[in-house]
Amino acid sequence: MDNGYEKRLKEVIEFLQKEFVAIRTGQATPALLDSVKVESYGTYMPIQQIGSIGVEDARTLRISTWDTTQIPAIERAIRDSDLGVSVSSDSAGLRVIFPDLTAERRTQIIKIAKSKLEDARVSVRAVRDDAMKEIETALKAGDISEDEKHTKREQVQKNVDLTNRTLEAVFEKKEEEISH
Repeated sequence: MDNGYEKRLKEVIEFLQKEFVAIRTGQATPALLDSVKVESYGTYMPIQQIGSIGVEDARTLRISTWDTTQIPAIERAIRDSDLGVSVSSDSAGLRVIFPDLTAERRTQIIKIAKSKLEDARVSVRAVRDDAMKEIETALKAGDISEDEKHTKREQVQKNVDLTNRTLEAVFEKKEEEISH
């Protein structure tokens, strides 16, 4: 039995961290626009491939396009993305302004974060179940002994518990960012 499940557990943590980057906390960061795809020359592309994104101040991002004819398409894509931001364009590019978060919006965002945490936990359970089945299969095939089975099962559970604690810490950190 290999330790492929450990790699999959790490991937679950990375997935949750990426999901949380996209959740807005009140600070403008270029990663908030990662999920926005712009129709450009017949295909959908990330904004980073059409222009550069910089931080102008705590609540404003500046997008400088390499082709100014793309400004309306980028503006449309950001408006359609439902990020709750306002967009203004000028001859040099676009400004994306993030409004202050209301208490109600913070509560909604925390619910979204909890939902993503739960999705990650479900993935961890699936990885654990697969690893446990793999151990049982190895036992039935005679590749490991009963003692090895127990040792391997304990190791899998230890890794799963550690992953769950890490996921919880990632969530708590994000919740703290959202709340302040």
